Amino acid sequence: MDVFNNPFVANMMMNTGRGFNRQPTEAQREFARNFREGKIQPIDPTIPLYILSSIAILLFTVVGSNLMQQFLAPRDPSHPPVVLHYFPWFGSAYSYGTDPYKFLFKCRAKYGDVFTFIMFGRKMTVALGPKGNNLSLGGKVSHVSAEDAYTHLTTPVFGKGVVYDCPNEMLMQQKKFIKHGLTPQAFQTYAPLIWQETHQFFEQEKGFNVYPGPKSYEAIKFFSELIILTASRTLQGKEVRAGLTSSAAKHFEHLDKGFTPINFLFPNLPLPSYRKRDKAQKAMSDFYLEIMRKRREGESDVDEHDMIAALTGNEYKDGTPLTDRDVAHMMIAILMAGQHTSSATSSWTLLHLAQKPLIFKALFEEHRDLFQNEDGTWEDVTYESTKEMPLMAAVIRETLRMHAPIHSIYRKVLQDLEVPPALAAGGNGSRPYVVPKGHFVVAAPGVSAMDPKVWPDADKWDPFRWLEDKGMAQEALDSYSGATSEQIDYGFGQVSKGTESPYMPFGAGRHRCVGEQFAYLQLSVIMSYIVRNYDIQLLGAFPQTNYNTMIVLPLNGYVTFKKRGQSKWILSTK
Repeated sequence: MDVFNNPFVANMMMNTGRGFNRQPTEAQREFARNFREGKIQPIDPTIPLYILSSIAILLFTVVGSNLMQQFLAPRDPSHPPVVLHYFPWFGSAYSYGTDPYKFLFKCRAKYGDVFTFIMFGRKMTVALGPKGNNLSLGGKVSHVSAEDAYTHLTTPVFGKGVVYDCPNEMLMQQKKFIKHGLTPQAFQTYAPLIWQETHQFFEQEKGFNVYPGPKSYEAIKFFSELIILTASRTLQGKEVRAGLTSSAAKHFEHLDKGFTPINFLFPNLPLPSYRKRDKAQKAMSDFYLEIMRKRREGESDVDEHDMIAALTGNEYKDGTPLTDRDVAHMMIAILMAGQHTSSATSSWTLLHLAQKPLIFKALFEEHRDLFQNEDGTWEDVTYESTKEMPLMAAVIRETLRMHAPIHSIYRKVLQDLEVPPALAAGGNGSRPYVVPKGHFVVAAPGVSAMDPKVWPDADKWDPFRWLEDKGMAQEALDSYSGATSEQIDYGFGQVSKGTESPYMPFGAGRHRCVGEQFAYLQLSVIMSYIVRNYDIQLLGAFPQTNYNTMIVLPLNGYVTFKKRGQSKWILSTK
């Protein structure tokens, strides 16, 4: 029998792509002869077992050595305790990444408010509680740096020269430029635009003008679409809003996928998503540059007081002009930053309201009393009227308390940082801890906001706590934005410092979000539209939390909508 009729050899030849209609090569003939003569021996079955045993021994040695070092090596009493971990370099990355709050509360119970954990070679020193938050968020720029902590994540997405890719003094001036587009006068024009976009989204995009429901949607996907539409139409302008129906939407999606934990940990991997991110960043920059060119040369008939207009023509204190490229990169940053946090907050808000129909009913009654006329018609929701809805404000605040959009805030330690004795003392009870240069210091405002030692019924979603004249909620609000909060000008106008408040949903200190008031306006108008026009129900159980993204999102949370006046909750398949 010809050796080439051997099934094994036939399979070998087919895998070469040559088939039987071509002559085998000399190398193939040699292999066939050796195989037939028994010169090619099968793999020793003990080899895989040997390899597995070697790997097991290696892992045992690595883990054992790492544990011995942690237990036996003398610890500097001036340094915070290190969380016990099995694997060097990886450290506590898995426990922290899968459920940060569970990890942080567990570590606090064992080590106190100040401790260090290892995450992919980084030494992360956590300082919990209001005073712990102040250590990093209220720290001096000469001691702790947000720029060094985040620039490798944000610069590839936003672009060079802005946000964390410039000295802190320049960032403070950039925030001041942005505030020019976040005035009460601007908000008065934004409110009706948000309402119009929301109405169009429900009626046309989701088809409620054709079929009034019920229809179910995943909350985070639903609001991710809606938030980007309302934000682009108000802050970004008509041209950007129109562009979201074209290739700009795809570019934004690729930028969004470049804003994940893996990008934070490994900023320059040779992966397709990274290349798409970089390509999208350039395309979006060029998109904004073209808008500015057309406006400058009179090719655009748009005359709006949007953020592009607010940023164009500004100069830094030293006379350096804000270039068109800088404006383009800042516009990307504004779009990205507001999109994630507002999508998360609106999703959690609606999910809680869907779970608590009595609170949703109370919210409708508040809305009806404020806006419905005697003849049944409705008044428009304006910027001024959003400040007259105490229950709506309480609903948003309570959601932000329980679901802070960012679970951890990082700063790079530039020089040895002494921990105040009031926060934590060293091992001998007298000498304070020192966080060494090169560590990252971590604030977790969500821990303070969910601390049962601070908040009554901390794990209960209770908006009415914010309507009490006295109590923890009012104290927290006063220390964050009210009478008891220190006012400081970091370079972008007077702002409440708020770094020692147990409630800080928009950050604190010099990096406090300048878009805070716009976020309240956006959420209030969108929720008002839903409350006025729809009934809602939670589909299934209340969702778990997804910590696999940079923003804290609901995992598979679905809400059913139906227009008010529709009696049945039978879901449509349309």
